[in-house]
Amino acid sequence: MTGGCITSHHSGIGVMWKTVSEDCNLACDYCYYSTCGGKPGPKINRIDSVVLDKFIKDYMQHSQGSATFAWQGGEPLLAGYEFFEEVVHFQALYAPPHTVISNSLQTNATLIDDRWASFFNTYHFLIGVSLDGPKEIHDSHRVNSAGIGSYNRVMAGIEHLRRHQVDFNILTVIHKGNVGKAKELMKFYRENGFNFVQFIPCMDFRSQQIDHPGVYEITPREYGDFLCEVFDEWYNAGKPEISLRFFDNMLSVYLNREAEHCVHMAACPTSLVLEQNGDAFPCDFYINEQWKIGNVASDSMADMLAHPNYERFHRMKPALPEKCRSCEWQRLCYGGCPRNRKWSIDGGQSDTDFFCQSYMQIYAYADERMQELGGRLRKELFAHNLQQYFNGKAPGRNEPCACGSGKKHKACCATTATSR
Repeated sequence: MTGGCITSHHSGIGVMWKTVSEDCNLACDYCYYSTCGGKPGPKINRIDSVVLDKFIKDYMQHSQGSATFAWQGGEPLLAGYEFFEEVVHFQALYAPPHTVISNSLQTNATLIDDRWASFFNTYHFLIGVSLDGPKEIHDSHRVNSAGIGSYNRVMAGIEHLRRHQVDFNILTVIHKGNVGKAKELMKFYRENGFNFVQFIPCMDFRSQQIDHPGVYEITPREYGDFLCEVFDEWYNAGKPEISLRFFDNMLSVYLNREAEHCVHMAACPTSLVLEQNGDAFPCDFYINEQWKIGNVASDSMADMLAHPNYERFHRMKPALPEKCRSCEWQRLCYGGCPRNRKWSIDGGQSDTDFFCQSYMQIYAYADERMQELGGRLRKELFAHNLQQYFNGKAPGRNEPCACGSGKKHKACCATTATSR
């Protein structure tokens, strides 16, 4: 599975494009998107060059200094080297002066060779590699059409990335085969120098079918226990050495910042998820006709962002269940992902996130240590920034806090209370 929620890295519009639709060279048994069974046809369903050209030109006119592209699939590298040369060509052609262009690509890494790695290095692509853990865990699910595990090819692809100094992170799907092996996974990450990792709980659903509700393979208690066990490994006596996205997001809140992962943000990010044919949707988990907001080949960015479905989607996340409204951990979670809630027929009300119990379990378990870690880091940041940017003079109560939170000093480090 190379899908997942898109996250906003800036205040503008993020774009995730299903580069080759469902085409993939692997047949992972838990994939929620691809249906080709690891046997894509002789003609890969890649994005048409005319559509690519038109959209990037339109998007750059809305970029406001920052343009973020996430290339996913299927397996996006099946689009071919020449396709991504076209991508960076159009980006450079249409970007306004001084625009910061970010490209990320989620891949199973089996096709990465020196040529690909050199390209990623040249154009500063951030690569997400799908890897479920040690060989016996990974190969139990992530196989090719013949049922042969992909672990060795993935690790070979990672070596190419390292040789060319390409930034990459690891995406691990948490399923029955590894949910009870938190220590083993962390040991694996440390031994292989994988310092940036994120988890996605395994879910059985079809993003293209609105009438196919998601069913998670692991229980909330299993996931909660997993997160608690991983936290003990990650915390490392208050000196974390590995970046785990879940805990990085938690820590941001204890630093008086906001989470960056859409699941734990107060609102879903402003983003477009595009199918290979140009069909546009508000989220990776809502790719079906009921949520379509247009097609980039015929509709403008402005029209798609003003579509009633887009507005309807963005009303879902803030429509918190009653339990969430009074929850002491609300700022760490904000109700989780709308896709994980069961909604009323009219879409106006929902139950809590399927993993509500998991989140409450880990938040309570980690709170004391997170307060200690967050408090220490805020003091360190405050002292450093005070000398670096404030000439050693403390900011006024209504000025931005020196810790870098973006909040006013009086609402941040000027008070002794630690904000959750």
